[in-house]
Amino acid sequence: MFEPLQYEFFVRGLIAATLVGGLCGLIGVYIVLRRMSYIGHGLSHAIFGGAVVSYVIGLNFFVGASLWGFVSALLINQVTRQRRFIAPDAAIGIVTTASFALGILLISRYRTFTRSFDAALFGNILGVDQSDIYAILAMTVAAVLFVLIAYRRLLFTTFDPEVAPFYGISTEWMDVWFSLILAGTIVVSMQVLGVTLIAAAIVIAPITARLLTHNFNQLIILSTVTGAGCGFAGLYASYYIDVSSGASIVLFSAGVFVAALIYSAAGDWLRRSGNTVAPSRSVPDGATFE
Repeated sequence: MFEPLQYEFFVRGLIAATLVGGLCGLIGVYIVLRRMSYIGHGLSHAIFGGAVVSYVIGLNFFVGASLWGFVSALLINQVTRQRRFIAPDAAIGIVTTASFALGILLISRYRTFTRSFDAALFGNILGVDQSDIYAILAMTVAAVLFVLIAYRRLLFTTFDPEVAPFYGISTEWMDVWFSLILAGTIVVSMQVLGVTLIAAAIVIAPITARLLTHNFNQLIILSTVTGAGCGFAGLYASYYIDVSSGASIVLFSAGVFVAALIYSAAGDWLRRSGNTVAPSRSVPDGATFE
């Protein structure tokens, strides 16, 4: 049980995986409830393009990739707001695939750093250093503070964006701040999970939690804890079965989701049989889950 802890690189990876899992679980709640699960997949690919550009111009990875992801998210929001007939998933597909293609183009032109971005695509948690942990920790603290400070505004923007302006809530500014937090979350998660697996981490934990509770406060807490637990356990599993850490974390999360799905289905069957009382489906401030 404690054998892997004798290796410093594993301890750093364990801390990073746990923090990233919890961070993705927290932010993922709002992504899933907004029915924009594809944006995690899309932005991760867009940020890959930003990471390549940062390398080419000699800019710090975290700064360059975060700014690129932030601008990409704003472009998606702006396109969907200005052109109502363009669905969000279409806007995501156009902006993010163009950015990803730019990254591939630059890699094909500057071949000297091709290996450096294998980690960005597939993750390299054993290569996490102290500065990466500080970046992940800072992003986690920022995300938690954002959710706590803007809790009611986020709630309105998520569940009833058309009514929110009548209560003095600017949904546009909330989207801007949320886009910044989401971009930062994806950037710090790339080293742990890689571009190809970030979307799964953002989506699986919230959906798993949603199967287990109908209360919004509990959903946030449970999703965060589930994400953190899957990151911790998934990395441990990858050590003993000697497989990719990112894939192990995602597959472990998928296993937890299947278990939650079976549990939820069994509960629904029992309620239909009249053996239990259905729980309340209400959430704070009158919002309801559909």
